[in-house]
Amino acid sequence: MNAAVRATVRVGIYTGAKVYFVHEGYQGLVDGGDNIKPATWESVSMMLQLGGTVIGSARCMDFKEKWGRLKAACNLVKLGITNLCVIGGDGSLTGANQFRTEWSELLADLIKQGKITAEEAKRSSHLNIVGMVGSIDNDFCGTDMTIGTDSALHRIIEVVDAITTTSFVMPDCVCMRVRVCVCVHLCAHVSVRACVCINIAVCPHSYLALVTALACGADWVFIPEMPPEDNWEEHLCKRLIAQRERGSRLNVIIMAEGAQDRKQKPITCDQVKNVSGGITQSIELGSRMGVEAVMALLEATPETPACVVSLSGNMAIRLPLMECVQVTKDVTVAMAEGRFEDAVNLRGKSFQNNWNTYKMLAHVNPPEVKSNINIAIVNVGAPCAGMNAAVRSAVRAGLIQGHQMLAIHDGFDGLANGQIEPITWAQVGGWTGKGGSNLGTKRNLPGKNIEQISLNIAKFNIHSLIIIGGFEAYLGGLELVTAREKYEELCIPMVVIPATVSNNVPGSDFSIGADTALNTITMTCDRIKQSAAGTKRRVFIIETMGGYCGYLATMAGLSSGADAAYIYEEPFHIHDLELNVVHLIEKMKTSVKRGLILRNSNANDNYTTQFLYNLYSEEGKGTFDCRMNILGHMQQGGTPTPFDRNFGTKMGAKSVLWLTDKLKECYRHGRIFANTPDSACVLGMKRRSLIFQPLTSLKEDTDFEHRIPKTEWWLKLRPILKILARYEAVEIDTSEVAAMEHIIKKTGEIKGGKI
Repeated sequence: MNAAVRATVRVGIYTGAKVYFVHEGYQGLVDGGDNIKPATWESVSMMLQLGGTVIGSARCMDFKEKWGRLKAACNLVKLGITNLCVIGGDGSLTGANQFRTEWSELLADLIKQGKITAEEAKRSSHLNIVGMVGSIDNDFCGTDMTIGTDSALHRIIEVVDAITTTSFVMPDCVCMRVRVCVCVHLCAHVSVRACVCINIAVCPHSYLALVTALACGADWVFIPEMPPEDNWEEHLCKRLIAQRERGSRLNVIIMAEGAQDRKQKPITCDQVKNVSGGITQSIELGSRMGVEAVMALLEATPETPACVVSLSGNMAIRLPLMECVQVTKDVTVAMAEGRFEDAVNLRGKSFQNNWNTYKMLAHVNPPEVKSNINIAIVNVGAPCAGMNAAVRSAVRAGLIQGHQMLAIHDGFDGLANGQIEPITWAQVGGWTGKGGSNLGTKRNLPGKNIEQISLNIAKFNIHSLIIIGGFEAYLGGLELVTAREKYEELCIPMVVIPATVSNNVPGSDFSIGADTALNTITMTCDRIKQSAAGTKRRVFIIETMGGYCGYLATMAGLSSGADAAYIYEEPFHIHDLELNVVHLIEKMKTSVKRGLILRNSNANDNYTTQFLYNLYSEEGKGTFDCRMNILGHMQQGGTPTPFDRNFGTKMGAKSVLWLTDKLKECYRHGRIFANTPDSACVLGMKRRSLIFQPLTSLKEDTDFEHRIPKTEWWLKLRPILKILARYEAVEIDTSEVAAMEHIIKKTGEIKGGKI
C-alpha cells in the first residue's frame, strides 16, 4: 500500500496537483481537521519497504450514513479536493462510488444548510474517483493481482517450506501452529506418517490457498469455489496412498478458510487430519498502479464512470469499478447456489489456469497404458530459481499423458555425451521449492557436438525436447533447428522455456528466475539503505546482473526508490552523469539525505561501476560520501519466489501438452518427422497470455551481439522511475492511452476497448 501511496503523491505533485493525505480511512474523511493534511515529496521517502500503510486505515460506520458522507463532502469542498484515490477492498471501493454518485445531492444539502457557498459548490461541481485494490486475498474480480497478495504468498511459502523440511527430517512431528503476518493463520497437523495439513485462514475466496498449493506441490487443496466430489475422503486416502507407493515421503494438503463439500457443509482441518492421519510469489505493482491511478484521475471527466486500476498480465488497465464489484459479489452468490463451475469462471482466467494446472498435476493419475513417446528435458545456461519447478511440472505432466520422461544432465554437453536417464514421479518430489538446477546445466551450445547429439537422440529414441534456460537455450534451439537440414534425427518437436535472471529471451516478457533475482536485489537495496539510517548524506552505487539487458536494474530501481538506473538500452553520456550528480547534491539539501544509484553490469564499457563510484565520490566531496556494492551471484541463488514457482509450474505443464498435440501432428508413416517452423517454438508470456512462437520467427527481433530482444516492454516504465526520483521535464510515451475496459459480458460479447 505504501508503494502506491508514494507513487500517487509524487506523480500528483509532478503533474502540478496539490496532494493530500487522508489519515485513518473514511473516518479521517468524516472527521476532517488534522486527519486531512497536505502531502509533500519528502513525506513519502523511505516508505517503500514498510508494510501496512503509513497513513492508517480504519473501518468507519459513520461513512455508511448519509450524515457522515455529508461531513466528508464538506471537508473536501472546503479544501478544494475534487479527486479521490481510494486503496482498499470491494467494500471501500463501493462506498467511494456511492459517495461520487450522490455528490451533487450532497452539495445541494450543504448549500441548503449554509455550510458551503454556491461558489464553493461550483468549484467542486463533480468528484472523480479511482480505486486501487489493496487486499492480500486477491478476491477482487477484474485483476490478476491485488496489492499485498504477493507479500502474503511469500510469508505463507516461507512457513510451508519450514514445515515440510521439518517433516522430511522428523516424520513423527505431532502438531504445530504458526501465525503469519496479521491476517494469515496457518495451522499444521502432522501425523506420524508426515502428512501436513495447512489451513490458510484468509477469506471465502481462495487465491492464496490455490497458488500456495501450486507453489509447494501440494497433493490436495480445498477451496470453496470448487468443493471436492462426494466421497472425497475415500478419494483423498487413495491419492495419498498412491503418492506413498510412488516413493513420496511427505504429503501436503492446503485448506482455504470456508472450504466446503458439495452440500455446502464445512470441511475442517481436524476433519482432514483424522481422514489422512492413518495413511500418511508487491512493491513494483503498487508503484505502477499508483501512477496509473493519478493519470486516470487527471483524464477523468464528469461523464467518466468510477474506475479501478487492475493488473492484467504485465499491463495496468482500468476497469469500471462497479462492474468489478458486481462480478466479485456474483462469485459469492454462485457458491451459495452450488454453481461451482460458474464461481471458478467468474474468478477470471488467471484463477482458472491455476485451478486447471493444479487439477492436472495433483488429481490425475498416470495411465496404465503408455504412449511409447519419450520426451527429454535439458537445462541450458546459468542456473536460476524456478528451473526445478518447471522440470518437476513437465515430468509429472508427461507421465500423466502416458509418456516416458528422460532427464538430460549438464546441458547440451550431457546430450552429446549420453548423460540421459529416465526420470520418475517420485524423483522430482520436493523440487518446486529448490533453487538452482538439479539436472545440472552448462552454457555450451550444441555447435561442434551436433552430430553426436543427433546420434544420441536416435540412440535414446527421443521424440521431443524441452529446453529450459536463458539466451543460450534460445541460441541452442536455433542451432538444432538449422541443423535439421543435415541431420534428420533433429526433426522432432522442440520447445524453449525461458529461464534466466536476465529476462533477455526473445519471445517472452518474463523469464523464470527473474522475479527471484528482483526480490533479492530489492531486499538487498532496502538493507543497504537501512544501514545508513544513522548516517546522513550517503550515496550507494550498486551493480546488478543482467548482461546487456537492463530489466533487473530498471525494475529494482522502481521497487527500491532509486535516484538513477544506468542501462545499456538507454545510452547515457557525461552530461547525464553530471545532471545526476547535481540532482543528488540538491537532494541532500532536503530532509532526504540518502541516494541510491543502480547500474546494469554491461551498461557501458567505459562508465564502469568503479568509474561511477569515483565520479560521485569526487563531485560529492563536502556534500555526500559514497559506498559501492556489486551484488554478484547472490542474485541467481536462493529459494524461488511464489511467482517463479507457479510460473515454472504452468510453463512446464503447458509445454508438455503442446508437445503432445504436436507429436500427433508430426506422426507420419510410423515415425515422428517435424521440420516446419512451428514445430520448434519459444513458450513465452506476451502481454496477457502464454503463447508459442516459432524460434525462427524471433530472429528478426533479436540483437544477437548483445543477447537481448530488440523490443522490450519494460522500457516504457523508465520515465516513471525518473518522475518518482523528482527529475524535471521527463518525456512520457503516451502512444498507448489506457481505455476503459469491461468485464461483464452482454449478449455473448465482451464490450470495451484496448490499451
